[in-house]
Amino acid sequence: MKDLDRLWAPWRMSYIESSKQDKEECIFCVKPRENRDEENLILKRGRYAFIVMNLYPYNTGHVMVSPYRHVPSLVELTDEEGMEVMKLVALSIKALQHAMNPHGFNVGANIGRIAGAGIAEHVHIHVVPRWAGDTNFMTVVSGTKVMPELITDTYKKLVNSLSKVE
Repeated sequence: MKDLDRLWAPWRMSYIESSKQDKEECIFCVKPRENRDEENLILKRGRYAFIVMNLYPYNTGHVMVSPYRHVPSLVELTDEEGMEVMKLVALSIKALQHAMNPHGFNVGANIGRIAGAGIAEHVHIHVVPRWAGDTNFMTVVSGTKVMPELITDTYKKLVNSLSKVE
């Protein structure tokens, strides 16, 4: 019998424990009000929307753009909100290109729980940088994603990059 292989990922415990917490609070409403941008991984604030890093990313550099206003769908945004959300999506792509040189991007919004939205009540757009070969045996065989960089290091890179591409 083969020995059991172990993959230690202690950072996952905060994700597991967060699923036990009260889900009444919307992170897209609460985090901007706290005015602790670095701690909350908020990269950029606009008048109607902001860019925030995903604390549980699909890939290194995964960010989200969210309006401040608590609405479940893009169709409920005002013209000003929608325009700023899309400008911040484009700015996110520029900053990620500058800082990390990805080969491509996945950009999208999951609108509604059935579409996969983890926070269905507050619309947000995911911007996920992609590289050739970023799906490897760990993802395919064990369902485990290896993140090669600390999220705090990625945050610093992206803040610096945003200041250069604006």
